[in-house]
Amino acid sequence: MLSNPLISSSMNTRELVSRYTAGQRDFRNLNLIAVNLRNLNLTGINLSGANLTKANLTRTNLSHANLTGAILVGANLSETNLTKANLANVNLSDTNFREANLSQTYMRGATMTDGINPSVL
Repeated sequence: MLSNPLISSSMNTRELVSRYTAGQRDFRNLNLIAVNLRNLNLTGINLSGANLTKANLTRTNLSHANLTGAILVGANLSETNLTKANLANVNLSDTNFREANLSQTYMRGATMTDGINPSVL
């Protein structure tokens, strides 16, 4: 019986990068708390529903990424490329966006610190 790699509830950085490099893009619902994905090119990755609490995504290329429903509480997204990324219904409380590229980023239903919805800013 073959195991489904998407059922794994957690994955380390090395395994994620290895699978991404091999062509896998679907990493839904993973537990990636405090993962260090700094300076990586993860264009088009699907991290919908993933728990990225306190993740380091500094200078990571997440253009065209699907982060729908992800948890990014306390994550570092400084200098991150989020061009055309989907951040719908994402929890962005205490997230650092310093110098992040949010061009054409979809953020409907996302919440920030104090419950602020970025679509009304």
